[in-house]
Amino acid sequence: MTTVDTETAGRRSGLALVPSDPEPQKAADYRSDQEVRWCPGCGDYIILNTVQAMLPELGLRRENIVFISGIGCSSRFPYYLDTYGMHSIHGRAPAIATGLAVARPDLSVWVITGDGDALSIGGNHLIHALRRNVNLKILLFNNRVYGLTKGQYSPTSDRGMVTKSSPVGSPDAPFNPVSLALGAEASFVARSMDSDREGLAEVLRAAAEHRGSALVEIYQNCPVFNAGAFDALKDPDQSLRRVIRLRAGEEIDLGPVGEDGRGTQVVARDPRGRLAVLPREEADSKSILVHDPADEDPSTAFALSRLSTQDLSCAVTGVFRSVSRPAYDDEVRDQAVLAREQHPPSIEDVIAGGDTWTVSERSER
Repeated sequence: MTTVDTETAGRRSGLALVPSDPEPQKAADYRSDQEVRWCPGCGDYIILNTVQAMLPELGLRRENIVFISGIGCSSRFPYYLDTYGMHSIHGRAPAIATGLAVARPDLSVWVITGDGDALSIGGNHLIHALRRNVNLKILLFNNRVYGLTKGQYSPTSDRGMVTKSSPVGSPDAPFNPVSLALGAEASFVARSMDSDREGLAEVLRAAAEHRGSALVEIYQNCPVFNAGAFDALKDPDQSLRRVIRLRAGEEIDLGPVGEDGRGTQVVARDPRGRLAVLPREEADSKSILVHDPADEDPSTAFALSRLSTQDLSCAVTGVFRSVSRPAYDDEVRDQAVLAREQHPPSIEDVIAGGDTWTVSERSER
């Protein structure tokens, strides 16, 4: 086995840098012996197949890939992958994964979570993992409902949605997970959809290569408790007029393609400087937005995230932001090395150090 300096080389990408297997891997190599048990029609099946097909491209040994999940339908994911994994506790997967990423720089650490697990009880853990820029790949399956606990409304459910926990309609304003991640200063943020295997695989590859926290929101169908929530985006005719696909260095457009090969509608800045979707012939060519996910200023990426509407009349997909900044786990390990160099550990220091005290016996009354 070849020796690899993961502490130094690992900074070049988000991947754990260890030798790959001598023989090329296949998707089947990542299928565990566990029976996959989700409801018929669940979008999780497509996501699982897409992830299994993408993992061989990483060139890593399976024992150097870890999937950690919280609680929910999506959190069964680690059972179905022939890698290391942990089905952990509700909302705490980012915290557990942070510890693993700090302790083991040779691992590629992935977090599988849902809209309830990540954005309700786990909301604080999620935003701080993103803020710290821990080297984690976080896949957030968003079906806009609690599925495992049988259909209560979630932090991304539509306002007015009737569920078992909101019999007269949800009074809550839903989260936009991409906006939330960008507000937490995440260095990589993307969105895709379960049925868009090509687009999903593309953002998963980009997330895997990113050094730092990478959040990918995935619109995911729950056929039992929120069936058809994303059907408008899956219909070919409707998706042309609703889905904006972000591509680095290209104009942001949508709609039927005209004779010039470009979408008939564009995203442009209006006179107030805000982003708007306009017919191409009405937009000033200088105001049409060219996508730059590497822009250090997250304000444009955030504005793009706000174009997405809860009713899906507009849905922006692709990589919103991908910028380079120090990863939390790299910096923690650097601090540990520096501390050991400046103050070599000694058992004598522990025994005879200054932080000791004497506890006197309690006086008798």
